[in-house]
Amino acid sequence: MLTSLSIKNYALIDNLQVDFNDGFSIITGETGAGKSILLGGLSLILGKRADLSSLKDTEQKCVIEAVFDIKNYKLEALFKAEDFDYEHQTIIRREILPSGKSRAFVNDSPVNLNSLQLLGERLIDIHSQHETLQLTSNEFQFQIIDALADNEAVLQTYKTELKAYKSLNKELQELLNFQSEAIKEHDYNTFLLNELTEANLVEGELELLEEEYGTLNNIEGIKEKLSEAYQLLNEESIGILATLTLLKSTLQKLATLSSKYEDLFNRVNSSLIEMDDVYAEVDVLQDTLEADPNRLATVDAKLRLLHNLMHKHAASTVTELIDIKNKLQEKVLLTENLDASIDAKRLEIEAKTGILNSISKEIHSKRTKIIPELKAQLETILASLGMPNAQFKIELVYGDAFLPNGKDDLTFLFSANKGGHFNDLKKAASGGELSRIMLAIKSVLAKYIQLPTIMFDEIDTGVSGEISNKMGDIMLQMSKTMQVFSITHLPQIAAKGHTHFKVFKEDVNNVTQTNLIKLNHDERIVEIAQMLGGLEMSASAIAHAKELLN
Repeated sequence: MLTSLSIKNYALIDNLQVDFNDGFSIITGETGAGKSILLGGLSLILGKRADLSSLKDTEQKCVIEAVFDIKNYKLEALFKAEDFDYEHQTIIRREILPSGKSRAFVNDSPVNLNSLQLLGERLIDIHSQHETLQLTSNEFQFQIIDALADNEAVLQTYKTELKAYKSLNKELQELLNFQSEAIKEHDYNTFLLNELTEANLVEGELELLEEEYGTLNNIEGIKEKLSEAYQLLNEESIGILATLTLLKSTLQKLATLSSKYEDLFNRVNSSLIEMDDVYAEVDVLQDTLEADPNRLATVDAKLRLLHNLMHKHAASTVTELIDIKNKLQEKVLLTENLDASIDAKRLEIEAKTGILNSISKEIHSKRTKIIPELKAQLETILASLGMPNAQFKIELVYGDAFLPNGKDDLTFLFSANKGGHFNDLKKAASGGELSRIMLAIKSVLAKYIQLPTIMFDEIDTGVSGEISNKMGDIMLQMSKTMQVFSITHLPQIAAKGHTHFKVFKEDVNNVTQTNLIKLNHDERIVEIAQMLGGLEMSASAIAHAKELLN
């Protein structure tokens, strides 16, 4: 609830500080005294945009501060979501600087206007004759029914499941879109994969094939050179082996004389052994080396294939070709497995659809059961407010589509006159009737949910007599469970308040100022008497005022 309000340098208000109680508070004052200024200042606290014309003194900043007791409002989740510092006694402050800039604070932490508006909606509901269009909103009508049907928890579950359902549908659509594109590439990717698979790619084979091709393609020249080497090694008188054998024999005679001669001998002996091995290998190579045109053709074909594939795929090695083949294999497998993924996703959606249908039927059932009770309560209250023939026709049709709050289509029709046609509220009810309907709805809601502080701004305009008395009774009844303000011109309503405030203008140093004071019992008698009979109060007006207060 609103516990205090401070306004400095705003419109006609110089410096105002007022404390409020719970229960039913009345605000009265002559036309033009500044009640709208008070509401304007309060609206800034609730997130309304400000402008420089709001400043009383354009060289000083305007500061509006309100303190709220919110311990029973269950706002911890909202404070956490908006990153506010939560306090049971929460202070909201707005500042309008001479530069025109505006700042907002919640518990001394700066906040933006969107966040302030979200919080403000949960703290104060300012209701006037000109703000009854909310009543004609289908969303608000659902809120009324769901409040009475105690649907808050089940609706939260529904919204969570609906979010998951939409996410699954989005994932399915992405799979279908991917499949549509993948199918176009599938045949080509499959062709490329088969081409690479049939090539029997082996890491390092390119180098081996190129070496083998070089041998097979030059076999006659190789054989000729091997033959020359064979002759050089094995020439009978001057061959390398014969010469080394003679050298070895010569040095062998010196080896026993000195270690350095022995070293020479050993080195020549090692060379002889090595040359003997070379000779043996050359001999083997000559015997095994044969021309093989078929093998040459096979190697040539494989090399051409590998080079063509490397050029086609912009690869520089067979290893890169193998990597490309593996990636193509993944794409082809993914495309071929998409049907299974899509079927699995559809099964998930089917299961989620079943859950949502079950929840939405529960929501529909609870709404259907509460509608006759809501209709009866509203019609009873409106009859006491001078609308004895008021009737509602509230129809709920269970549909096919999943809507943000279930699957129901709601028609909220109204008829003010006996035998009259039912029509939409905004067409069937006048402004004054809409105000009374809204009062009736708020009074019903107050029995079921914790409403924020509500301020009725002259919703009793055009009402008098017993009807105004009944409106006052309804607001008084509401104030048992919530804080209620009524800005009124009617003494019958003013007399029912627990606390009474008066808005008035006064001239201070030739400057007009708006002020707000709390009236004591005697001051209330005078104020109500003036509301009954004007400034020239008669004895009967004073007596009547006392009677109303008692």
